[in-house]
Amino acid sequence: MRVLLALGGNAMTSADGSATPDAQIAAVEVAMEAAAQLVAAGHELVVTHGNGPQVGNLLVKNELSAHVVPPVPLDWCGAQTQGTLGFTILDALDAALAGAGASRPVAALVTRTLVDRDDRGFTRPTKPIGRYLPEEQARSMMEHGQVWEDRGDQGWRRVVASPEPLEVVDVGAVRALLAAGHVVVAAGGGGIPVVRDAEGRLHGVEAVIDKDLTAALLARTLDADVLVIATDVDHAAVDWGTPQQRDLERVSLAELRRHTEAGQFASGSMGPKVEAATRFVEGGGPRAVITSLTHITDAVEGTFGTVIEPEIS
Repeated sequence: MRVLLALGGNAMTSADGSATPDAQIAAVEVAMEAAAQLVAAGHELVVTHGNGPQVGNLLVKNELSAHVVPPVPLDWCGAQTQGTLGFTILDALDAALAGAGASRPVAALVTRTLVDRDDRGFTRPTKPIGRYLPEEQARSMMEHGQVWEDRGDQGWRRVVASPEPLEVVDVGAVRALLAAGHVVVAAGGGGIPVVRDAEGRLHGVEAVIDKDLTAALLARTLDADVLVIATDVDHAAVDWGTPQQRDLERVSLAELRRHTEAGQFASGSMGPKVEAATRFVEGGGPRAVITSLTHITDAVEGTFGTVIEPEIS
């Protein structure tokens, strides 16, 4: 089967959230051991990943050096983290595939994602990113055109647009690499956000695209057989954190939509994953699964995790 594996940002850092280079390399090696299992099982694989901690590190560097050099824009941050994580993933994946006896060529693609320049997020940015700062430091960043909000006692925090992904611009290159037998890493961090001008030219923009929504879009575009959204829990759950908490196993689209409409999934954690899985299946995908990295082989077969299918018999 053709599998789209979406790794959360937590798969790129240590369990305690450390994002030092050594911690990131060690975490990626663990994730790629799981990915290699899919290839060893005979599946065709595309990997996408989060980049929140890595972009966060770049934003801190922006803040600390803003009085010396202009801050790097978010589209550049996305491109830089795609490159850094891409080569880190490739090194770990090469080793994991060899260890699994499933050596295959691997490639990481710097990938752009088209968004609508009229998306309302650009006029009303709401996505908080980075750390809290005192007002004086935040205002120095606002002088460079950034939008910051006063969050009370916590300080000021930057907010940016989080537009809907419309098209993975470089999907043709992904297809070509797959056809040549590669395992492909693409659309990291949701893709580098770009808009198209009146002349048809593409330009990067200051925005953060939800990586799970882009993963669902890429999976549909590539006619993937299954979308696996890997996170730090085995299942999505309803009534989370209460005595009534219940793991979701095999669910239909209709049931999942009912839970979503009832507000069961937090917008900052499980919500985007459930929405991405739902969109993939609604768009014609045969199966989406939300689960932990340790169970992704079973997830692909539909025997573990929160398995979403059009109808459950």
